[in-house]
Amino acid sequence: MPLLQLASKWRGRTVGLYGGSFNPAHEGHIHVASEAIKRLHLDAIWLMVSPGNPLKELGELADLQHRKDRLLELVDNRPKITVTDVEKKLGTRYSVDTIKALQAAMPNTRFVWVMGADNLQDFHRWRQWRDIAEMLPIAIFDRPGYSVGGLNSKFARQYGRYKVPYRQLLSTHEPAWTFVPIPRHAGSATNIRRLKGNEWWR
Repeated sequence: MPLLQLASKWRGRTVGLYGGSFNPAHEGHIHVASEAIKRLHLDAIWLMVSPGNPLKELGELADLQHRKDRLLELVDNRPKITVTDVEKKLGTRYSVDTIKALQAAMPNTRFVWVMGADNLQDFHRWRQWRDIAEMLPIAIFDRPGYSVGGLNSKFARQYGRYKVPYRQLLSTHEPAWTFVPIPRHAGSATNIRRLKGNEWWR
């Protein structure tokens, strides 16, 4: 759907942006997306399948279409979860550029950045990560084995005073972030690749 149509459809709504390689997608991703909708009262969440992760070797990634198809299978008919390759359509490689493009095209939509605690550990390595923190609220969801490291990360230390309870996230001006404790899901793309190899789709 063209951005002009999206801007009209989502005017005045709150949308979670949950980006990732999804290499491969698993039930843990759907668990986080569903919990984000429920706990943050999102109108929708977009699972943005990245063309490539700048922090990972491209050779480790399956083809974009394989990753998107797998995610579509898992999402099935859940009405508030949308699978999109919007970054490919926008031509953006870094999350900060994707956010800027979406906010410029859809100024009347409230966006929330959603990610697992595993990404929080390396968030300070993302391009212009401080700008991201200033641009939109961030919701971090618990993942097995990552909560302690994530909450002691460079981002968590530097932005500790902006951490708020998740119920207050959308009523607080940026920068604002929250850590959401949820029932942990054991799904792991790393474990799937370890068992099936990089050509997991076969």
